[in-house]
Amino acid sequence: MLGKKERLRTDVLIIGGGTAGCYAALTIGKASDARIIVAEKAHIKRSGCLAAGVNAINCYILPNRTVQDYVDYATKDAEGIVRDDLLRTMCERVNGTVHELERLGLVILKDDQGNYVARGNRNIKINGENIKPILASAVESLENCQVINQLVITDYIVKDNRIYGAVGFHKETGTIYEIEATYVICATGGTSGIYKPNNPGFSRHKMWYSPFNTGAGYAMGILQGAEMTTLEMRFIALRCKDTIAPTGTIAQGVGAKQINSLGENYESVYGITTSQRVYGTVQEQVEGRGPCYLGTKGISPDQEQDLLKAYLNMAPSQTLRWVERGQGPATENVEIEGTEPYIVGGHTASGYWVDTHRETTITNLFAAGDVAGGAPQKYVTGALAEGEIAGDEIVRRYQEQGEASSAGNEPWYKEAIDAILKRYAEQQGANDDSALVRIEEHEQRLQDIMDVYAGGISQAYKYTEESLGIAKSKLQTLAKDVEQLQANTLHELSYLYELRDRIVVAQALVAHLGGRKETRWHSFGEHSDYPNCSDDGLVYINSVYQDGEFQVFQRPLVEKGDTYEHTN
Repeated sequence: MLGKKERLRTDVLIIGGGTAGCYAALTIGKASDARIIVAEKAHIKRSGCLAAGVNAINCYILPNRTVQDYVDYATKDAEGIVRDDLLRTMCERVNGTVHELERLGLVILKDDQGNYVARGNRNIKINGENIKPILASAVESLENCQVINQLVITDYIVKDNRIYGAVGFHKETGTIYEIEATYVICATGGTSGIYKPNNPGFSRHKMWYSPFNTGAGYAMGILQGAEMTTLEMRFIALRCKDTIAPTGTIAQGVGAKQINSLGENYESVYGITTSQRVYGTVQEQVEGRGPCYLGTKGISPDQEQDLLKAYLNMAPSQTLRWVERGQGPATENVEIEGTEPYIVGGHTASGYWVDTHRETTITNLFAAGDVAGGAPQKYVTGALAEGEIAGDEIVRRYQEQGEASSAGNEPWYKEAIDAILKRYAEQQGANDDSALVRIEEHEQRLQDIMDVYAGGISQAYKYTEESLGIAKSKLQTLAKDVEQLQANTLHELSYLYELRDRIVVAQALVAHLGGRKETRWHSFGEHSDYPNCSDDGLVYINSVYQDGEFQVFQRPLVEKGDTYEHTN
């Protein structure tokens, strides 16, 4: 199964060829002669959250708006638990990334005067089905950049809290890659698949967030002692029932309101922040006024056609559903529901604790996009901006410091590599046809544990101190059981590592959920023992994994206009 070993040396290793990873590579490649390797476990042409495309840029500073307007919006939506410095530095760059995407070939809709067509106060419309191929093509054209697709990175190489590279295996050839690097950018995305979804069994991967973002970047950092932040701010998407298509396109595109089965608009009762929209829908269902809908019945034929076209750009299943039923949004309201919870720093503030350069607490390890914490509502352009920010800082260090000395011949380095190779060997050779079945059974165990004891769909997203304690115990048992699993094929081995990563993230999440003694965000963090928002909750809940336990602690807020760096 696993075969030869290939040892590579590079200046910059980018793990994850999604939105942030691609833009980081472009930033570094254009500004320096640094050698770059992009390690992508799929293929950068159609990987990450933009794989199927997107129909709008959701973070753009319109001419009549300011950076501070967007910072204020994201801060309010997160009930104050954000990094003001990260939001500001991100928002200062988002428009520039849009203009660069347009230069690369992205089609952005314009009016008769040549201005971008706005959708709401912060969005612009695009034809974005090919947004990822555009980014991938630009990366592949860089002279000093090597893209390795189908490469599953499993472990960081860290010594004395400094990163020296990473190790992984190729899913097609079985080649083991040992990549020594001076700087590493983690851009692997957030975590899906840790909770039982609305569509179980064969359709369990029919979900809102990319099912292939399985928490690898989080898990590798956690296991090496990186500081994490705000994982307890889970993200639950409000989506069209069954298709799990986005609802914002309808709500913003035609001004549709959320209504219950009685036709009552319940938005004004619960509020309109992201979490409140989910909470209101759940409560209406619990109290017997469901199903809930977006009120589209009666929209104009032109509006209906616009919706049909818009969903073809990012969620064609919704358009196909309307067509096959012969009932479009103009003739029937669109039923909505909440998804299972995800850990995703692009929508909430969960992820690595970073400074303004997006460097983590592990020296020379940077995080960008969904994996970076502190700056919610970043969406596509925020991920691009963070890739650029991390890339700029690496270029600065590279030009000042030059090529770092190699650690590859040090005894500790060889010992670290040998330990990973030994683990790989122990995980191979199941020699039966049921290996994948056992891996999937353990994945289901994970989802069952999290759903029942850590606030999943079946519990209306609620949890208690006692239920979290049970979840912690069951996850520990599950993790030990998974250590005994073996794989028959390279694909099974990649699934096994995805399962390991999800379990690590789930354990960290349970620790964070228990660390916040309040309910600051309904549904996102619905703590039944502490049902109210507390003044004492205006802190970051952070954690570090040490000696097999999560050390959970608080950090004070970075106030408006202030800046946090690891040195202050």
